[in-house]
Amino acid sequence: MQTLGLYVQVPFCASKCSFCNFSSRVERPIFFDRYVHALELEIERLPTFCAARGIGQDLFALPVDTIYVGGGTPSLLGTERLERIAQTLGRRWGFAPPLEFTLEVTPGSADAGFLNRARCLGINRLSIGAQTFDDRELRAVGRLHQAAEACELVRLARHAGFENISLDLIAGLPYQTETSWSNTLRAAADLRPEHLSLYLLEIDVKSRLGREVLQHGLRYHAAAVPSEEFTAKAYEAGQEFLAREGYTQYEISNFALPGYASRHNQKYWQLAPYIGLGAGAHSFDGERRWANETDPMAYQERLTSEASAIAEVCRLSPEEQVEEFFFLGLRQCQGISLSLAAQRWGRESLKCWRERIERLSREGWLEKTGDNVHLTERAYLVSNEIFEEFVEVQRRP
Repeated sequence: MQTLGLYVQVPFCASKCSFCNFSSRVERPIFFDRYVHALELEIERLPTFCAARGIGQDLFALPVDTIYVGGGTPSLLGTERLERIAQTLGRRWGFAPPLEFTLEVTPGSADAGFLNRARCLGINRLSIGAQTFDDRELRAVGRLHQAAEACELVRLARHAGFENISLDLIAGLPYQTETSWSNTLRAAADLRPEHLSLYLLEIDVKSRLGREVLQHGLRYHAAAVPSEEFTAKAYEAGQEFLAREGYTQYEISNFALPGYASRHNQKYWQLAPYIGLGAGAHSFDGERRWANETDPMAYQERLTSEASAIAEVCRLSPEEQVEEFFFLGLRQCQGISLSLAAQRWGRESLKCWRERIERLSREGWLEKTGDNVHLTERAYLVSNEIFEEFVEVQRRP
């Protein structure tokens, strides 16, 4: 039976990290109530909004088996506002057990009372933005918490009954060294989370730190950002360390103990349907992708004036669907099944990709076993370049 995933975007933070390239912002708590009210309006009116843009109503009959509340720092909303969101979702959709209900939390933003109440709301998975367990690195990028607070948050979460905890770590932060990275990995493993995400610091113009590095500036500790070679070695060291600790890598950036891979995130890579709610959230029904108004204020104004939050709808051609099947599915360590693609889009749709697959296999970037294709480990660090091979030449910039 097909199921649906829900993503709720909460684009607020207590402070803006220098490496952040998301559209999050710092706002006063008074704005939180207005935003949650807008979310409630979007959820209640969504079938009408979708129908007006040619999006089918089948999504509203699917049972929901994953919910992910992300941001930003959604724990800033507090449990009363989160309860309003959960109740509104429950009125719109039925939930299919076992429900995976994830909340992103930043150390310092949740105490014991919050965690106990969150657990009572049905939230059963926490994604904690630890980033590093080195206080100097945390200060350099503008994080408000210290390493000890991340450890305390995990302890409090366990006491509240959370049995599924994920930690985010970032390789390549300013002042990071081989020793500090090794200490971070050890500190994370000692907490024994069920899941770990290991990201590489992104250097791009969408973040203050990224722009400064690209411009060879000195602000935001840009001069202390380690080299790409260091970051690549840190990633590989993380892979080896986590494997020894019993974690299985199931996606380029994600590792889990057996049975604890993120069911919600797998929907993205496997082209399963999901609906995004909130400012800047994205949705997918198998054929269409649509996106909400990005600016939280404009998002709120749209909904309070009875306008739709949907800003853009794109219907994917069969060729585009196949492309996404490749470059999203290949993020998974298990890779993709060509037989599955043939069943869904027909064998003719794969003809133009077979030569590319064979060439990348000869070059050592892909491995093909029967109808299964997956990245080789040496390809993980250059995966974006590999994925570009699966975008039609005529549509490349």
